[in-house]
Amino acid sequence: MTLLEAPGAHAAKPARLVDLFEYGLDSPICLTWELTYACNLSCVHCLSSSGRRDPRELSTEECKAVIDELERMQVFYVNIGGGEPTVRSDFWEILDYATAHHVGVKFSTNGVKITPERAAQLAANDYLDIQISLDGATAEVNDYVRGPGSYATAIKAMENLQAAGMENFKLSVVCTRYNIPQLDEFKAIADKYGAQLRLTRLRPSGRGADTWDDLHPRPEQQRELYDWLMANGDGVLTGDSFFHLSAFGEALPGLNLCGAGRVVCLIDPVGDVYACPFAIHDDFLAGNVRQPGGFAHVWRQSELFQDLRKPQSGGACSSCQFYDTCKGGCMAAKFFTGLPLDGPDPECVQGYGEELLNAAKAKEKSAPKPSGDHSHRTSPPRPREGMGPVQLTLKRREDLERPPVNDCEPNPLAGFAAQLASEKDATHS
Repeated sequence: MTLLEAPGAHAAKPARLVDLFEYGLDSPICLTWELTYACNLSCVHCLSSSGRRDPRELSTEECKAVIDELERMQVFYVNIGGGEPTVRSDFWEILDYATAHHVGVKFSTNGVKITPERAAQLAANDYLDIQISLDGATAEVNDYVRGPGSYATAIKAMENLQAAGMENFKLSVVCTRYNIPQLDEFKAIADKYGAQLRLTRLRPSGRGADTWDDLHPRPEQQRELYDWLMANGDGVLTGDSFFHLSAFGEALPGLNLCGAGRVVCLIDPVGDVYACPFAIHDDFLAGNVRQPGGFAHVWRQSELFQDLRKPQSGGACSSCQFYDTCKGGCMAAKFFTGLPLDGPDPECVQGYGEELLNAAKAKEKSAPKPSGDHSHRTSPPRPREGMGPVQLTLKRREDLERPPVNDCEPNPLAGFAAQLASEKDATHS
């Protein structure tokens, strides 16, 4: 894996590795791959508005062809998500194929299919890592965002992984105003099950665009999160998603860089390649793996990625003394709140983003909408302050007991009748 040649790079080579990454790599360090939009939950902050399967999603053989390409490109690992990837009937086959071809896999799951038997199989594979999603240290907080019974499902999955001897799997938390007061409790849960805590930032993407005002941390909580990360950062992963907080003063551990189109990208279920996992919108669509040249051509030749790898001016943020550490914040967060991409982050801790947001609201300026909504047709209204939790959308038992009738079966739980009873018990517990 090498750096892509950048215009003028020989004239003034950056001294820091993070600065070199801004010019892009000939292969991504890692990429996010959403295998399916199908999901048994309806999380109100879902980045991809998942729920129903897209009948055009890549076939098993097409997925294997992508993995072959990633192996040739020497991609370190792929971060598989969705939707809920484990409800794809060929998920375990795809996972085994990737690890057998030297492509490490990290997959994110709500835990619905992590049975004791499956946990034992996963623990025996040294080429994979697992992230269990939990957005509340208590069922009350978690299930408000992720749906009734989801807390019990995640805890049971962690119990099964621990019993199987799997070490250092991840407990993945999206930080909201409701769970930031629970950071110590999250760390305690991770320690209890032998997991590593991973915190990520809430973005106004997918259904998160509709719930942003209700869920995103308040300004004082941003400081609380920063102080907690400074005190605990060595033992907590963040995926470099909080670099905007570095404007409080000292930079947080990590790259502190927006890697969109430079070191990371997203492949969605139908093969579309986006610059950023948090920016599923036509403005950030670079190509499709089904096109001639496949993923490698998109990564190395797309006009969008070429533009993202050009030196950035910093725009309105360049005069700020903290620009070198926060880099102006998150591209997706700015885009989906209607702020200019060369302006401040909407959660800029110096308050500049809030000023622009207030000005945009005064002008009644609307923000761009995420592309595509795969939510369950019967999804309930998104929550606001004081509202109750989101309800799960499940098919009838007779629908769950039969196997999929074809590859386009829209029910993500088809064939999983045995799981229904435990989910029902958890929902009413």
